[in-house]
Amino acid sequence: MRFVMMSLMLVSFGLQAQSMSSPQIMRLAKKGEKIAQTLCAPAKLPTAKGTIEQVMEAVAQSGACPRLSQRKLQAVAYYVRTGSTHASSAQFHVPHGAKCPVCGMFVSKYPKWAARIEAEGHKQYFDGVKDMMKYYIFDADFPYDRTKIKSMDVTDYYTLEAIPAREAYYVLGSKQYGPMGNELIPFKTEKEAKDFIVDHGGDRIVRFKEITPKMVMALDGIEFNE
Repeated sequence: MRFVMMSLMLVSFGLQAQSMSSPQIMRLAKKGEKIAQTLCAPAKLPTAKGTIEQVMEAVAQSGACPRLSQRKLQAVAYYVRTGSTHASSAQFHVPHGAKCPVCGMFVSKYPKWAARIEAEGHKQYFDGVKDMMKYYIFDADFPYDRTKIKSMDVTDYYTLEAIPAREAYYVLGSKQYGPMGNELIPFKTEKEAKDFIVDHGGDRIVRFKEITPKMVMALDGIEFNE
């Protein structure tokens, strides 16, 4: 009987999970990380395999945690599924000691904001999209042939996944600051960008081709006449 009840509860939570947005999932994973670190034995947590319901059941049967409520169990399962919210296998690696060519800051200290340009065999790392765009837009800064850029990548705010800069959606004017203050905050999907604005505010969403020198400099409170 207990197994049947647990199965029904897992199905119910599974249906709820299917309607969750990426921001909601990442918030839940962060909560699960705190629960895992304070109440569970992280080394005993199972590997993430199967659906979220199957991961929840595996966590419950692993003995890694005390008996948890279904909500807490779901949060831990999402943490197991996504891994630490401070790092992601889908992130690009920032070499230790790599400095942003625009501001001189060590980029590895700010992995969730990191951006990268690869051109002519060289990789340049930035501590935010704003500095990457300054480097890319202004001729005095960019030493490479723009037609030979192999890739430009930014870090999705919620998932920490490396995504192509030219395909991302960027939020302007939010209450969330990056290492260098006001930022162009990147997202893989327009829905994620809209969800972010609900949580953190923002003036508008722009695409890569819409980013102008005036827009970039305005983030630093500098007027720029194009």
